[in-house]
Amino acid sequence: MSSAHRYSGTVQSVLDALNDGTAPDRIAVRDAVRELLAHLRTRAPGRSVEVRIPPYGAIQCIEGPRHTRGTPPNVVETDPVTWIEIATGRKSWHEAVTAGKIRASGIRADLSDYLPL
Repeated sequence: MSSAHRYSGTVQSVLDALNDGTAPDRIAVRDAVRELLAHLRTRAPGRSVEVRIPPYGAIQCIEGPRHTRGTPPNVVETDPVTWIEIATGRKSWHEAVTAGKIRASGIRADLSDYLPL
């Protein structure tokens, strides 16, 4: 994590817990996931990729063909802690993909150009 970037208290509390090797508060994780998804949507507006972080949130982002029905052709899915790690730069996109922590399908489903936030 870059010391130049300032995260909200909620995101920072989750990062602090992860740094301490303790389980972060579940509500804080939920709120941090949603906050970071909102940042991604602002940074990469559009509707061609669906980013899913179950059970806490999903957004559509990135310019391109708009998806409106059924399963989208470009999907990214990961767990909440991995999302927080890649969104804040604690782990790179490629590290998480290589480790099998991210399921990404479709030609636009690489978020590495937009992360960390």
